[in-house]
Amino acid sequence: MYSNRIVKIKIFPDTFNILVLFDNGVTKKIDFKKKLDEDFYSDLKNKLLFQQAQIDAGGYGLSWNDDIDISEFELWDIGENTEDKI
Repeated sequence: MYSNRIVKIKIFPDTFNILVLFDNGVTKKIDFKKKLDEDFYSDLKNKLLFQQAQIDAGGYGLSWNDDIDISEFELWDIGENTEDKI
């Protein structure tokens, strides 16, 4: 199954939002506040860590460190389409 890969991101640490541009030209806004309640993502409540998100090789997800990441598929699934530009 093909999933759209991540091309570019813009991080808003004060609101825990991320804009993600996918390779099909669609931009989605991900509100990460809900994810922060999950144990796996709770360290991202630290805004300094949150803003360090990097696109994984090939655009297959985002990573913050060796322990915290999220797939492009999940970002696509939980994101809301937006006309905002990165």
